Amino acid sequence: MWHLTTTRTSYVVGLDQGGRLVQVYWGQRLAPQDVQQLPRTAGPIVPPYGLPLEVEEQLPVDGGLRWGPASLQVTFPGGVRSLEPVLVGERIEQEKDAARLDLTMADVRFPLEVVLHYRVREASEVIERWVTLRHTDPEGETFEISRADAGSWLIPPMADYRYSVASGGYYAEGQVRRGIVPEGEYTLSSRTGITGHHSNPWTMIDDGTATEGRGEVWSVALAWSGSWRLTTQRRHQNRVAVSGGFGHEGLTLPLAPGGELTTPSILGLHSAEGFGGVSRAWHAHARTSVLPHPDEIRPVVYNSWEAVGFDLNQDQQTALARQAAELGAELFVIDDGWFSTRTHDRAGLGDWWPNPARFPNGLAPFAREVHRLGMAFGIWVEPEAVNPDSDLYRTNPHWVLHHPDRQRDELRSQLVLNFAREDVRMWALGWLNALVADGEIDFLKWDMNRAFTQAGWPEDGEGQNRLWIEHTRGVYHVIDRLRARHPRLRIESCAGGGGRLDYGILERTDQVWTSDDTVAHYRQSIQHGFSQLYPACVMSAWVTDQPYSTDPQRNQYAYHVAMAGALGIGGDLNAWNDRQREQARENIAVYKAVRVLVQQGEQYRLGGQPGESLSAIAYVDNEDVAVFVYRPRVELRPHAPSVLLAGLDPDAVYTDLDRPGFAVSGRFLMTAGVPVHDRLPSGDWSSTLIRLRRTG
Repeated sequence: MWHLTTTRTSYVVGLDQGGRLVQVYWGQRLAPQDVQQLPRTAGPIVPPYGLPLEVEEQLPVDGGLRWGPASLQVTFPGGVRSLEPVLVGERIEQEKDAARLDLTMADVRFPLEVVLHYRVREASEVIERWVTLRHTDPEGETFEISRADAGSWLIPPMADYRYSVASGGYYAEGQVRRGIVPEGEYTLSSRTGITGHHSNPWTMIDDGTATEGRGEVWSVALAWSGSWRLTTQRRHQNRVAVSGGFGHEGLTLPLAPGGELTTPSILGLHSAEGFGGVSRAWHAHARTSVLPHPDEIRPVVYNSWEAVGFDLNQDQQTALARQAAELGAELFVIDDGWFSTRTHDRAGLGDWWPNPARFPNGLAPFAREVHRLGMAFGIWVEPEAVNPDSDLYRTNPHWVLHHPDRQRDELRSQLVLNFAREDVRMWALGWLNALVADGEIDFLKWDMNRAFTQAGWPEDGEGQNRLWIEHTRGVYHVIDRLRARHPRLRIESCAGGGGRLDYGILERTDQVWTSDDTVAHYRQSIQHGFSQLYPACVMSAWVTDQPYSTDPQRNQYAYHVAMAGALGIGGDLNAWNDRQREQARENIAVYKAVRVLVQQGEQYRLGGQPGESLSAIAYVDNEDVAVFVYRPRVELRPHAPSVLLAGLDPDAVYTDLDRPGFAVSGRFLMTAGVPVHDRLPSGDWSSTLIRLRRTG
């Protein structure tokens, strides 16, 4: 057996009596001597045959006495689809701040190696898994891969199983849904070529009794930004397993002689501290093991889109930049419309040079003015899409996803460029590198507004399905190389709102555009779903010209909602009155006073239904506490007079920085709570920020 440990978790893999590689244990950490007493099989057998359940296997294959969904499906020459893998080798390697285990299996007849990789990191509770497939005969025939998951996770036996997922759609991303895992197969997936708005690639499983602060929860997430699939299987024998990986049904990938295919990572995490404990462990993993610059404080951004749309020029942007700087913004971003013939959304996309009528001397003079004002300068780009009405498309129509003799459907007057092609990647890297260097750009808002359609690559012949995988890897490649050339560059992932959010894109970007919906009470539930896996420091959250932006109380509520992430401003400053400006200035200053705590502290979600009833979010470190309290509407039944906090030292004394006479113990705050009845303004759309400091 192999025993993988984090600070709080044990994950045990072993060979059973039949030579199958199975999960023996996953849960709270065990002592080494206890591991030796674990049985090599974890569950019941299949009647009437007396067979062990394949859900115990680390990577159930298509073949043999198995009837559940396979994590690995391969077709060998002659149409043979049955795999018979046996363990042939192991390797344990110490990496920097991590340990890695590789278990190699090989088919007994065909030249296929299947390497199961595992990694545990010193600073993370996450167990990382991925798979490498190798065709070991350079003179042989091609294999066809129809499913290659990164791993299967067996959920320990429980009386019942409840799933938690984030689903929704455009303008309503990340809605948390919970339900009993049904018998059979429950599959989440994206067939869009990106992570997708309608579902995020993770699931959590508990026994139906876990709460925000209590209970054991097992969670699985996929670190991949293209099409994906996550299948939760519940057997009649009451065993549950979760298997996931890239691609979707209907795709086949060739594995050429001597070739290799490596999957993205699938991540597993267990917590005995409820859904909140799982979330905080995921947040810690992001900050210690994923993000390029985890300790860097995200700046307050101003984006000029709502002020001007496509009607922009340098003088106008300069005037907006001066207003933004006066409010306290630290990053000024020009959105769509700065380039080529892009005066509307039907032309110019793909021709990435500054519009000479709008920026006669390029972007650099404007960038220098923004820098002189004390702000960084950012620009919007959409490298993966093209308008048919563009010089790029007229010159290279074969660069887009397409099939011969089939129409090329347009969405938003756009087609998708094939980043699986080396020439497309080199083109993108070339103009991006020049843009960042010549334009003196500090920040890119990398957008992707277009799901895949007619996803063909005729020049690649029988292997063109690989574009579904290689496009995403091509995007990763361009971003990685661009950042290597420009170490000071920071990037935001955007995809028509929150359509590209996962632990794959977070390895190479600094924050994520959460949703195009910025209406505060809707954003509460979106941000609640976001926080299940991802930390506040990567959650872009703007205050925009919402329908109620001229109402001071509603606008304050919007600021408090946005201050729970990486704050941004997106309104039309030219139309703001003095009160709106002063409210923005004051809130930006307050946010700067608490943002280290928000972006780096531990997050506790405190009761209520976000956006519907009284709710609160607390951010805690060793010294300070920031609590955002929201009441979007006055309810028929009065709300509780206090909010119970969490994560505090029960024996320490905490003082309210805005009410120095209020000094109580952490135990009081966690059992009696902090009073809010006299802190919230009357009426709907009320909110407040409570700042506490440990003083004894």
